[in-house]
Amino acid sequence: MNTLLTAEAIPPMEENHLRLVRQLEKHLSREEQIRLDTHHTIHGGIYTRTITMPERTVMTGALVKVNTTLVFAGVATAYVGGRSVFFDGYGVIPALAGRKQAFVAHSETHITMMFATEAKSVREAEEEFTDETDMLVSRSGNNTVVITGA
Repeated sequence: MNTLLTAEAIPPMEENHLRLVRQLEKHLSREEQIRLDTHHTIHGGIYTRTITMPERTVMTGALVKVNTTLVFAGVATAYVGGRSVFFDGYGVIPALAGRKQAFVAHSETHITMMFATEAKSVREAEEEFTDETDMLVSRSGNNTVVITGA
């Protein structure tokens, strides 16, 4: 297991690194898109969203504007803070606002993001964590939603 999984926070990205992810995103938009399922939970003032990336999937994420915690389980390479990092295993990772990752899944990989919120709906929570809601997989894929009101 890579020590980054528990030892380092994912930092905000510098503008030139964001530009590289956006270039990849533009390239990927020309390829056939797969539909991913997103599992959302709003409970106890925490919004949690989980996606599962199939093996050999390449994906970019939205620009995240809030601090979050990521829970990672799988094998993938991620573009993090201007460098490629190989993740293998399970980890709970602090992740700072101002980041936009790119991932390549080498096996089925689960990525869960969570943050404290007062949102009462998935749409509210998504608008809280990014201004790029139109690119979220939850806008085009299948969604499972649990909102407890607690």
